[in-house]
Amino acid sequence: MNRTLLIVVFIVAFLAACTHPAAVPSTVTVVLPTAVPTLTLLPTVMLTPTLEPTATATALPTRGIGSTSISPADGMEMVYVPAGPFLMGYNGGYSDEGPQHTVTLDAYWIDRTEVTAGKYALCVQAGACKPPVRKTTNAIDNFYGNPDYADWPVIYVNWADAEAYCSWAGRRLPTEAEWEKAARGVEGALYPWGNASPDETLALFGNHIEDVVKTGSYPAGASPFGALDMAGNAWEWTADWYSSDYYSHSPTADPPGPESGERKSMRGGSWNFDTPGLRASYRLAKEPTYASADVGFRCMQPSP
Repeated sequence: MNRTLLIVVFIVAFLAACTHPAAVPSTVTVVLPTAVPTLTLLPTVMLTPTLEPTATATALPTRGIGSTSISPADGMEMVYVPAGPFLMGYNGGYSDEGPQHTVTLDAYWIDRTEVTAGKYALCVQAGACKPPVRKTTNAIDNFYGNPDYADWPVIYVNWADAEAYCSWAGRRLPTEAEWEKAARGVEGALYPWGNASPDETLALFGNHIEDVVKTGSYPAGASPFGALDMAGNAWEWTADWYSSDYYSHSPTADPPGPESGERKSMRGGSWNFDTPGLRASYRLAKEPTYASADVGFRCMQPSP
């Protein structure tokens, strides 16, 4: 072959190779780059985290003069005596009433009235109290246990009976200081109602009626804290042993009374006692076993 023929043969062979089906795929897939989306900026949102609900504290009601509470054990209404100082004792009375001095007490509740025969019967039914040693009064034979007299003060109870009842009711007997502050207020008034002389509209005393009467019968004689019958009707046991000179050396804050003694202190006078016994500072002492037609009690409860 000559040179020209060789060139033609080469070109024909090259073209045949380029057009052969196995050499060039019938379909060519072209992958285009994916378009980049345009980003739209959203406004920033501040998310507040969800907190677990918490209990809302309920504020206790403000307590002060005039506040009352009901004892769940016996349904007794109690009045509130705020913490603070008061004048205790009296320099113009008997020697054991003085010297007058300032005493500071914690806050407490005290029964509005003397414990009634009906409430005391609940303690007897519960097996925590003994029945009164007598079921009569000075003028009424069928007294204790008679529903007609359920609201009269229980009488013929000794000191241990009174203590047992207060314990059963979740309270205790008041100290002399606690009793006296509840009776006279903070400024040393002679009587629950003030310094005016007693009369038959303020208290039951001096045999004006020769027997106990229904508790709360003399609202005009209420103490500054709202306690009733703290003068007259029935004497009231206190927690303290009696000591005639205790005030000369007693603590100035929450005095607990003497550690021991032979007699317990009573306060408040009674239906058959004369005017001096109605003084809030007047002190009477009897053996703990004493029980009479003119002796009852009331309870107190420390304030939380």
